[in-house]
Amino acid sequence: MNVVDDYQKEVITDVAEVKSALLINVLIIVGVALIAGFFTFLMRQTIIVTSRLIEFDLKNEIYQQYQRLSLNFYKKNRTGDLMNRISEDVSKVRMYVGPSIMYTMNMLVLFAVGFTQMITVDPTLTLYTLIPFPLLSVSIFILSRTINKRSAIVQQYLSKLTTFNQETFSGINVVKSYGIETAVLGDFDLVVDQSKEKNISLHKANALFFPLMILLIGISNIIVIYVGGNQYINGEIQIGTVVEFTLYVNMLTWPVAVVGWVTSMVQQAEASQSRINEFLGQEPEITNNSDKKEDIQGKITFSNVSFTYDDTNITALKGVNFEIQPGETLAILGKTGAGKSTISELISRMYDVTEGKVLIDDQPIDSLNLNELRNEIGYVPQDPFLFSDSIENNIKFGKKDASKDEIIEAAKNAVVHNNIVEFTNQYETILGERGVTLSGGQKQRVSIARAIIKNPKILIFDDCLSAVDTETEEKILTNLENVSKDKTTIIISHRVSSAKNADKIIVLDSGEIIQQGTHETLVNTKGYYQELYEQQLLEKEI
Repeated sequence: MNVVDDYQKEVITDVAEVKSALLINVLIIVGVALIAGFFTFLMRQTIIVTSRLIEFDLKNEIYQQYQRLSLNFYKKNRTGDLMNRISEDVSKVRMYVGPSIMYTMNMLVLFAVGFTQMITVDPTLTLYTLIPFPLLSVSIFILSRTINKRSAIVQQYLSKLTTFNQETFSGINVVKSYGIETAVLGDFDLVVDQSKEKNISLHKANALFFPLMILLIGISNIIVIYVGGNQYINGEIQIGTVVEFTLYVNMLTWPVAVVGWVTSMVQQAEASQSRINEFLGQEPEITNNSDKKEDIQGKITFSNVSFTYDDTNITALKGVNFEIQPGETLAILGKTGAGKSTISELISRMYDVTEGKVLIDDQPIDSLNLNELRNEIGYVPQDPFLFSDSIENNIKFGKKDASKDEIIEAAKNAVVHNNIVEFTNQYETILGERGVTLSGGQKQRVSIARAIIKNPKILIFDDCLSAVDTETEEKILTNLENVSKDKTTIIISHRVSSAKNADKIIVLDSGEIIQQGTHETLVNTKGYYQELYEQQLLEKEI
């Protein structure tokens, strides 16, 4: 009986020890899981949030660079491509500095822990397990190069698709008025098909990664079972070691699979960063060469100025000379393509002259503080651009802190106030993209209000009354005479009526000044101005 009792006591003791050991191991597993979860949370918060902040900074850097780059840059690059680089390409880079780094850290930790344990248990079997990994390295290298090339092509085609959509939506009125929706849809299908083929080509390369990873893991399992089985048969290891190694190999399946995914992200990010760097590395053609505060008075001198557009090689101005004193009004007339708008662009320093000098207050324009100069210019372009915002905010664009009374006064001077108050929401009316809610004449007049509310020293009106009738034009010109009394004003027009009250008038033809003087002088001198005056006088009478 004593032997039985002793045996029962030993069994009870062993069971208690097993239960105690099991409880301890369960608590260790739960504790490790909780700690791993906590550190995973911290890692995701740190790395993913940091990647979002990097994305934010990179987008701001690109946007600031876009603003720094000169007007010529935008003539050479499409809006859709610029948008794609600041959105899709930046997102690809974020994946590299976020998920890519995070999963790489996971992979390295799991590899370190797994292989350390495997070497501790059986170094020989571990070496056999590593046999497939050189093949893995070579495969990743070859696939990475392919993915990099195909990723760059995919991003280029995505830019084409974005550009096509942007241009179609911007010109939707032309598409509908010409009834070419079917043709545009056909062109869209062609671009989409090309983009689809390039994406499929990229994902075919990506698709090789995971099957390859699984294949290598499978080969490692077979090696473990075969080599480990032989070692067990020979009495070199226990059967538990083979099972343990099988678990280790399968535990490493995810890290190995992540290698392919991370490599793909890295290659796509590299291709996208290269596209981003193309623009970040560009220096603007027009740079600010001074930081001092300028007191612009408005004297403008063109001294033997010639200018050639480098994108078209068209010489817009040839040896142009004129001078405007502060407070004077200069009118510029001429045929289409004569170089009228080029003069306004040179005064705003959108371009630098090819030959000669542009002087502001007797100083070379490129020596002035560029920001100060442009702050003292109110410019109404030939093709007015309005933002998708309220009419009030579009006018306030010229002066952010303008009061309601100032806005209304500017609108009245531009003879658009009566039109605005007829709208349901009046000055709070939200305009469509590029101001499509308004007529051509209303857009021009809102643009005039935006320029004059700024109260600058130099006003430039670039054929901005072409879409208004003669009566409205007379009212606007009368108001502008009062508004621009102490301002240097440049009026570019095809109409003599817009030029007749100017202090000086110059007539351009093929980039050269062929006539200059006052209205009274030119109307009595044979030439382009007299012919234009008589022609428009006849049209008015008819």
